[in-house]
Amino acid sequence: MSKKLTEKVSWVGKTDWELTRFHGDEYSTHRGSSYNSYLVRDKKTALIDTVWKSFDAEFVQGLKQEIDLKQIDYIICNHSEIDHSGALAELMREIPETPIYCTANGEKILRGHYHKDWNYVTVKTGDSLDLGDSKLIFVEAKMLHWPDSMFTYLTGDEILFSNDAFGQHFASESLYNNTVDQAELLSEALKYYANILTPFSTLVTKKINEVLALNLPVNMICPSHGVIWRDDPLQIVHNYVKWANNYQENQIVLVYDTMWNSTRKMAEAIAAGILQADPSVTVKLMNAAKEDKNDIITEIFRSKAVLIGSSTINNGYLFSIGGLLEMIKGLKFKNKKAAAFGSYGWSGEAVAQLTTALSESGFAIVNEGHRALWIPDEAALSACSEYGQQFIQAL
Repeated sequence: MSKKLTEKVSWVGKTDWELTRFHGDEYSTHRGSSYNSYLVRDKKTALIDTVWKSFDAEFVQGLKQEIDLKQIDYIICNHSEIDHSGALAELMREIPETPIYCTANGEKILRGHYHKDWNYVTVKTGDSLDLGDSKLIFVEAKMLHWPDSMFTYLTGDEILFSNDAFGQHFASESLYNNTVDQAELLSEALKYYANILTPFSTLVTKKINEVLALNLPVNMICPSHGVIWRDDPLQIVHNYVKWANNYQENQIVLVYDTMWNSTRKMAEAIAAGILQADPSVTVKLMNAAKEDKNDIITEIFRSKAVLIGSSTINNGYLFSIGGLLEMIKGLKFKNKKAAAFGSYGWSGEAVAQLTTALSESGFAIVNEGHRALWIPDEAALSACSEYGQQFIQAL
């Protein structure tokens, strides 16, 4: 069912309440998501993005109820990832000659995905498309977060269609940012940035400054996932500027895995020591084998320092920690300090290996870490507490 945003613009997307995993199994979506597609009707009509392939037939059928498909003059593909372009093949079977406006990289990727010789029209920053009383202006947004990404701006209604930028995996039937729980919305927007856009923070800052320099008035920001920013729409832009600037809060997160609870006991004692030395800091403990990996990444993003813990197994660290370290390395966090800890029985290599991995991922290493032999007794736990105090004092 379509929803009217303005006299010219309608939302024709799909809300997916059942979605729990995204990007394969790489991203958790605790609150579902949406695939936002927009229909702009002026003297000419443009469709901006489609939906995930899972809903392609449903999407096209819904469009037919909204408009005679032959009246769609242009298709705008801001980003060719399957969750946005997935319904294109189904749609193009109905209107095969309709031009598809995308970046040069967008054409390459669409050809790579669908292997179709559609009517591609490539655009670059500053190009525009006249719809009649209004225009669409295109702004390339390379690597936010794919090489083909772009924004599309609608004059007159002053709407920025931002695709993946400024989005959230957040299902809502009420559509707008001021009609949903604000804490949930900010949480999902931050998680989205932390897990998807963090590696491109330098580009985020550059692109936002470029767009702001255009002095385009913005009444709405319409991303391709989650709610539409209608109330104070630039608030999410200001948050992106903040998050892109080596973001940190007064928080320390201890992430660990444990075999027989020795490393867990160490984590709890270290956390107690940190709080004893500095009661103002927020301390969080997360078991990497039990907690959602994307929630862990979000807490690392928020933290000024991280402690990673693992018992030693087979001369290395535990499986869940290994996977998390791969994610951390790829996300290229900045402005964060770290150290390692863990229990061991005889060889005890894990702490040194964790320290090396954290250093290679760009963290400033606070110290060589802390180990405890076998199950820590009161003396060992007291040493862990002391280590926590020393750690916070060294930041």
